[in-house]
Formats: sequence, structure tokens, C-alpha cells
Amino acid sequence: MSRIEELLKERILVLDGAMGTMLQRYKFEEEDFRGERFKDWEHPLKGNNDLLSLSQPEAIAEVHRKYFEAGADIVETNTFSGTTIAMADYHMEDLVYELNYESARIAKEVANEFTQQEPHKPRFVAGSMGPTNKTASMSPDVNDPGFRAVSFDELRIAYKQQAEALIDGGADILLVETIFDTLNAKAALFAIEEVKDERGIEIPIMVSGTITDASGRTLSGQTAQAFLISISHIPILSVGFNCALGAKQLVPHLEVISAKSDFAVSAHPNAGLPNAFGEYDETPEQMRDQIEEYLEKGLVNIVGGCCGTTPEHIQAIADLVKKYEPRKLAVPA
Repeated sequence: MSRIEELLKERILVLDGAMGTMLQRYKFEEEDFRGERFKDWEHPLKGNNDLLSLSQPEAIAEVHRKYFEAGADIVETNTFSGTTIAMADYHMEDLVYELNYESARIAKEVANEFTQQEPHKPRFVAGSMGPTNKTASMSPDVNDPGFRAVSFDELRIAYKQQAEALIDGGADILLVETIFDTLNAKAALFAIEEVKDERGIEIPIMVSGTITDASGRTLSGQTAQAFLISISHIPILSVGFNCALGAKQLVPHLEVISAKSDFAVSAHPNAGLPNAFGEYDETPEQMRDQIEEYLEKGLVNIVGGCCGTTPEHIQAIADLVKKYEPRKLAVPA
């Protein structure tokens, strides 16, 4: 943990880009998702990207490798949907520990390769803990506003299992990301604190919310400042935003948390806003030019990409950040 904290004082760290965008390039079909092991699975599996860590591990390792080659300091594990809650869609709840463990192990193996080649530039693995497909503070039924599809305790238990597997697999950091409901994030953070206490360990925690529209609020209705206040009681490494918006649209929200927070600040926006086909058109150069505003204003300590971003985007960002000093961090008393 102290190594990452020291590096954050020295330079802006680069996070990787979109795993999903890269996996789409492989054009995997149902049989590819299944592989030999799951060829007789009773339910459709196409679209379960997390499963590819078991059925197509070479592809996952190759994606990590490309991002490290592009200049990333940190790659995220292929575990965005790695909870029993999200895996219920595929009837794969029993595989959750293995999915997270193997995803972390693959990423760590690749990270170690690069660290050995370039000891002056250590590479890190962030265990990706996505928001799940259920919300703890909102009802999915407009006719029953008091209904909840999941409880805080159910989320806590699911996230605890994920956190344990990611740590066991070799994750250096835990990244609670794409937070649209802060109560879900609180369950994840509570679970991580439980694991830390039980094991007597420390592990850096990154927290990344998502502003869902031009109102500047998360899906559960919080402003950037309210989101920051809601999670500030937890000892975290960084707070920031990812997904939903392009780099340009994130600026005012990063300005808020950068001004109000003593934590490091992260940003990994989308490659612009999606077009009519749900695809992202922003070039690496266009995204780089927008992210330069973050750097000129001294807003960030960690920067990368989310939906639509590729190794080319990350390389453009990695080349850019070398020219700038990181955002100043508060010195602990």
C-alpha cells in the first residue's frame, strides 16, 4: 500500500481501458464462452465476460498485456459482474470464488512479467468490484416504491466473497467502481473492512462513482459532493468517477471532489458519449485533448478509460500525463 501511495505523490498513475471493448474484438460466440468445461451448461452463457477468465484465459491475459504495453500502471481484473447477485443471471453463483480468484491470478501474472522487465515502473492489479444489477436504495417497481430487490446484508455477503477471492488471487488494490447506488457501495466497503479486520491486513481501496446524466447526479440522486461525503468515513486510497459520461462532461464533477477531498482523485471516463448504435466514436487524440484539461487544472492522480477505450486511448493518455505533475495530496498529520 505504501508503495502505491508514494508513487501517487511522484506522478499521475495510469489505469487501463475497457475490458469489454477489447473482448468484443474477438467476436466470441456461445461456444467460445462455454469452452470445453461448460459445453453442456443448461443456460445461455454468451455475454458473460467474467466467465472468459475460465474459458478463454489467454484472451484475458492478452488484453491485460496490451494495456500494460500501452503504458498502464494499473489493470482491472475481469470481474465487473463477479458476485453471486450478478452471476445469478447465468445460474453460476457457485463459480464466483473461482472466477474472481482466476481473474486476479491472470492479471497478477501479467503484471509481474512487466514489473520484472521494468522494475522502475511497477505494475499493479485492481480487483474490479462492479455495482451488481440490483439497487439497495431504490425500487425496481414504480408501483411499489418501498420494495427492494436486494438487502444491504445480501450485498455485504456477496461482496465479501468477491473481495476475499480477489485478494487470494493476488489483487493489489480493490476497486469499487461504476457506483450508481451509494448504498451498494457502502455494502462493498463494509465487506472489505470486515475482510481486512478478520485477516489483519491492509489493502488500498479505490472508489469510483458514476454520474448518470446532465443533472450531475448518480442514479440514486446524489450530487458529486454528497457522494464524496457518503463514503469519506472509510479509509480509502482514491475517490473518483468513471463511465456514463465522456471526459469533457466529467470536468465539473471532478472539480468538486478534487476541491473537497483529501483522497487521491481518479477518473476513467468513456470515449465520449455513445452514438445511435451504442458505439463510441471518440479517437485517442480527441480523448487525450479533453483529459488534458484535468491535468492543467490539477484535478487527478489516477486517470484511465472506461467504455469504448482501447490500448490506443491509454497510450495517448500515458504519453500525456508524463508532462504534468500529479494533483497535490494532503500530508497526513
